[in-house]
Amino acid sequence: MTVRDAQDENDRRDISVVVGGRASVRLFTGDAVATVAPERTLQEAAEELVADDVGLLVVGTADKVEGVVSERDLVRAIALGRDLQTTLVRDIASRRLVWCDATAIVAEVGELMMEQYVRHVLVEDAEQLVGVVSARDLLGAYVAEPD
Repeated sequence: MTVRDAQDENDRRDISVVVGGRASVRLFTGDAVATVAPERTLQEAAEELVADDVGLLVVGTADKVEGVVSERDLVRAIALGRDLQTTLVRDIASRRLVWCDATAIVAEVGELMMEQYVRHVLVEDAEQLVGVVSARDLLGAYVAEPD
């Protein structure tokens, strides 16, 4: 599992976590990743979040991730008085990206989320983005797991 800056693909650092839960995060990578172009406005990003019924948009494409924008980022921009019609996604996108491998298990990813204080983790397979796992996804996995 890694945390890396979107602008420096060579700066990967491994994060060791305790193995615990049984379900694989691969269970959450079936849906297409919701993306938004960096030159879109915050209004367009908000509309995309609603249309795709997600809490996070990947900025760029699955092949070239430039950052992420979450519901929380949009709320923060509104609270700061940013104009939704003129402010661009690139202006508020987070470039600190938290990744895990598609083979990671729920407990690992949950611990990573807690350590990094994030609600979404990008999932990669063979260094390609294949999905996004959310805290809600992980909660669902724990609720669904048999005792």
